[in-house]
Amino acid sequence: MIQSLSIQNYLSFKDKMTFSFEATKDKKLEDYQVVEVSPGVKLLKLGVIFGANASGKSNLLKAFEFLKDFWFTTTDSKEEDTRVIPFLLDAETPNMPSIFKLEFFVNDKKYLYTLEITSDYVLYEKLDYYPGTQPANIFDRGLKNNVSEIIFGPKIKISQIAKNEIIIKCLPNMSFFAAYNQVNTNLIEVDLVVNWMRNQFSDPINPKTPLVYYTERLISENKNINNRILSYLQKADLNISNVNTEIVKEDVPESFISNITKFNVPLEEIERLKKERTINVPKTTFEHKVVNDDNSESYFNLPIELQSEGTQRLFGLSGALLTTLERNAFLAIDEIESKLHPRLIEYVIEQFLRESKKSQLLVATHYDGLLEEDDLLRKDNIWFTLKKENASTELYSLSDFNAVNRITSLQKAYKYGKFGAIPNIE
Repeated sequence: MIQSLSIQNYLSFKDKMTFSFEATKDKKLEDYQVVEVSPGVKLLKLGVIFGANASGKSNLLKAFEFLKDFWFTTTDSKEEDTRVIPFLLDAETPNMPSIFKLEFFVNDKKYLYTLEITSDYVLYEKLDYYPGTQPANIFDRGLKNNVSEIIFGPKIKISQIAKNEIIIKCLPNMSFFAAYNQVNTNLIEVDLVVNWMRNQFSDPINPKTPLVYYTERLISENKNINNRILSYLQKADLNISNVNTEIVKEDVPESFISNITKFNVPLEEIERLKKERTINVPKTTFEHKVVNDDNSESYFNLPIELQSEGTQRLFGLSGALLTTLERNAFLAIDEIESKLHPRLIEYVIEQFLRESKKSQLLVATHYDGLLEEDDLLRKDNIWFTLKKENASTELYSLSDFNAVNRITSLQKAYKYGKFGAIPNIE
């Protein structure tokens, strides 16, 4: 589970800002909102971010995404860009490093990852863990004469040969983990966090993410999940009595085959397409029950293309959410309200909280109606992003405000600017 992420000089985050899942002492909804990951450390399952357009909500989610991509991206040349983007609306920050600090728990043990990076180099990278109350170092990586230097902590058992291999593979513009994954060695302290980031740190979702295809593939590969997705949709009152996804073969046009070499497609798949000229694609139909005028029932199958955009969106989200719940993973969703009725937004969040054991959900939204859901959200779930006069993002929690418990309507207070983070329209 994630405890916090601190960001500095990345996209719209000029100054150091920290988002935290750490729960306050509030006891409200504690049974299904809070997880005690270690003595004295209680983490939330949910974070909700409100803010005006261009205030930095999406950039917070992109910071999580950047870290995952960076951990696993290998480079062929030390001349390649690291793809980090500093705060550009300032004379000094484009030439300064971007800084990230991620606190997280794997198997109830705390880890702290630190990264200082420019578009050209990793200046500093470090991973600590907490076998007790005090931290112990796993690796400490710096840069000297444009060459990576890596020092392993005294408790890490690794051969000199493996050390040298990792250092050789670790180009100055790539992560320690990308280099480690290319070396035939096993360090349990490193493997645990690599597997966590790969399997329990889900790729973020935005309105353009092709979720329908993801869920169709999920069903086609695991038929047992079909009933869970059907149940999820039925609880949302979409008049769906059954869902059927199957893989069918479709002819591939010559123009597609001639252009496929431009994409990152394995050679064996290209040769198969040239020979068979077919491609496997998922096809989904939804069965709808209709009550006729004489009270008899009829059933009709309609392809997914004829379903409403809201139904398609919820179907796509269901696969990602169920996977997150199964893996006790972290998932971020940008503009969760996209194509969904307000009640369905509440349904998605409520179901997640009820079914989550140690999984976490971070959503960015403009739907301020959630602020009135007193039986769904705690004060420490709620965060705001504000665009400052220098165009940078300020990130802060509702819990930072005094006497917030005296406010009878958080939605109205937000609407009238009591918490900031709304458009200043004249």
